[in-house]
Amino acid sequence: MLARKLRNEATPAERKLWGFLSRRQRLGFKFSRQMPVGPFVCDFMWRSAKLVIEVDGGQHDWMAEADRQRTAYIESQGYRVIRFWNNDVIDRIEGVVGEIERVLMAMPTPAPSRSAGGEDSSCH
Repeated sequence: MLARKLRNEATPAERKLWGFLSRRQRLGFKFSRQMPVGPFVCDFMWRSAKLVIEVDGGQHDWMAEADRQRTAYIESQGYRVIRFWNNDVIDRIEGVVGEIERVLMAMPTPAPSRSAGGEDSSCH
């Protein structure tokens, strides 16, 4: 499975950001890694809020049009996409996490699921 392979081969920037996002799960922001949306695999996703976070390396400079098409497709599926450069994640993680938190706080609260305890069971 491609998503599993990508999780196992995460970039240093992806691993660093996951360290922060996974700790936020205790606050109710339940992110998953390497989640498929149609033909694409997204770096990070909060499914119930339909938020996708992409971490881009230097190769994305010459892939700008492909990235625009990818983002357009993911957004057409109802997701919001935010992107960060690898070097920003590595060198300015607090600013990146602050921006993610700002976006999360501005988003409508997802409706709770019907599972016991009100947890969103779709985000595991």
